[in-house]
Amino acid sequence: MPTIELRNFLEIPYDQLEEMNLEAKSKVEKRTSDEDLQEYYLRYLHDEKRLKAVTVCFSDLEGRFHMLDYDKKFLLSSYDNLTFDGSSIRGFSVVRESDLRLSIDWGSFRWLPSDVFGPGKVMVFGLIKDKDGSPYSSDMRGRLKQYCDQLYKNDGITTNISVEAEGFLFEGLNAEQTYNSREGFKLVSSGGYYNSLPKDPLKLFIDSFAEAQRSLGFENEKDHPEVAPSQFELNYKYCDALLAADQLQLYKLVARQVAANMGHTACFLPKPIAGINGSGMHCNLSLAKKGQNMFWDPSGEDQLSKKAWDFVDRLLNNANDICLILNSSVNAYRRLDPHFEAPNQIKSSAVDRTSMVRIPLGNEKSSRIEVRTVAPDSNPYLSFLTILQTGMEGPMTETITSESRRTRTRFLPGNIYDAARFFKGSTFISEMLGEDNKEKFVDRKLLAADRCPRELGTLVKTSEILFHHEVTNQHLWTKF
Repeated sequence: MPTIELRNFLEIPYDQLEEMNLEAKSKVEKRTSDEDLQEYYLRYLHDEKRLKAVTVCFSDLEGRFHMLDYDKKFLLSSYDNLTFDGSSIRGFSVVRESDLRLSIDWGSFRWLPSDVFGPGKVMVFGLIKDKDGSPYSSDMRGRLKQYCDQLYKNDGITTNISVEAEGFLFEGLNAEQTYNSREGFKLVSSGGYYNSLPKDPLKLFIDSFAEAQRSLGFENEKDHPEVAPSQFELNYKYCDALLAADQLQLYKLVARQVAANMGHTACFLPKPIAGINGSGMHCNLSLAKKGQNMFWDPSGEDQLSKKAWDFVDRLLNNANDICLILNSSVNAYRRLDPHFEAPNQIKSSAVDRTSMVRIPLGNEKSSRIEVRTVAPDSNPYLSFLTILQTGMEGPMTETITSESRRTRTRFLPGNIYDAARFFKGSTFISEMLGEDNKEKFVDRKLLAADRCPRELGTLVKTSEILFHHEVTNQHLWTKF
């Protein structure tokens, strides 16, 4: 008797996936209208019979990633009326006003590698709306999109961001959820910078991760083990700020799933192991207008334009106020340790890697600034919005000279409580985020901090891992 194939769900080869996802990115880069994108993808969903579900994603105020799978047929009939319970998402609405709407951002449509996500699925990112259909104020993805659209509409400015997101690969599944400070994390590799063997567990993970990343249209550049043992970094091409934030959320999601498929855990804690280098997320950024790099000036200081230096000065001037956003966990302040090339000095430099802002060597195409103080567990939408808005509009309360940019010895806060104090006292943060979001964000951060020992010491404590916002231990919060 012949074998009957019971399931016939969509599975696309990696090379074809890359072509399809690059084409999807190009539609957004060409500023195809939302209406045309919606019409195109709705028609595709209707015609492709091998699709079973659409994964709709969003991020909460802290940057925690959430996914909902909608049956394809249901989505086709109800895409304009998707709702969810906002009171179940920490930092969103309260129980008495819990319902929120989820609007699909069709420009974020991506086809998925089936060996990572399962067959028959595609993915889109959502924009959160309030009950009346207006943008929800705590949806930082929506706010970043709105700000970038405003820059382009008002001044013709486009944003270019590329991140260098580091992480660790640890032995065993769910290594964060089962962490205890007596044993710590177990490394899968004792190698370091560039020198893992081709077939050791870390290199096999990096290879599989890079393949999946490439298929999603990231436009890979290079990947390698990082300075610390069992640490990795995969680099890819710069893109618009919103797309860069989406890709970062996908980067971490794919890393975790590829690691889990191998029986390991991909971890993006800033400093999971004391005594070795932590993980950062260096943000390389430039602005462009009519295709020209606004940060390039061959005759400028370090070949940067006056616009670029004004951007840098505003970041330095408001560094303390925005530190909690860029370093939003208890564990992040372990990374800001000067013994490990920590970018904790509020200055800029072309050579000193302890500077908050580095000026990489560049040319007309690649001239940029590198904000080194951002931790990989920060909310990418909120972080990119903060960096952009601070650099463009941040108040200047002191005059910063060429000399003082390099020689100042001011430091970023050394713990989350000091960072929260600067954040709470900032008028600029209130104007940028609104008092409600400002209060909700700092409350979430202090709640986590109060679960952890106030003095960090040299031992990475169990509580700072278990109550970390990216570790899925939500049931633990009900015990307090």
